[in-house]
Amino acid sequence: MKLDHIAIVVRDMDEAIATYSSKLGFTVSSRQQVASENVEIAVLSVDNTQIELLRPLESSSGVAKFLAKKGEGLHHLCFEVDDLDTLIQSLLSSGINLIDTKPRTGYKGNRAVFLHPASAHGVLIEFYEKQEITTPGST
Repeated sequence: MKLDHIAIVVRDMDEAIATYSSKLGFTVSSRQQVASENVEIAVLSVDNTQIELLRPLESSSGVAKFLAKKGEGLHHLCFEVDDLDTLIQSLLSSGINLIDTKPRTGYKGNRAVFLHPASAHGVLIEFYEKQEITTPGST
């Protein structure tokens, strides 16, 4: 397991990107909308660190509700794991409360689950399993 990224909720994506890139030295790696989560995501990198900026696309989304309740700031920590299904079973059997008991498809098609903040001392934690992307004709 390794830390993949730190997610931050923002109200204005362009303003946040400008702050993190021109003032803090991060480089924008990607920017896209994830319709299944009703968010716009920008991934920014510096050295071996990635942050994910999240902006809600509609007021009924979970990220919009978070933003309305808590304001801009830290949303979640994301850890990459090798075997998400085994981790889910291990967490459930140890009494950890998950928001998702079955993986959802997230950014770049990766399978992910979220651990409920009540099970992690108030911190929302995402676990994801990176999907290998193959292109036709590749071996």
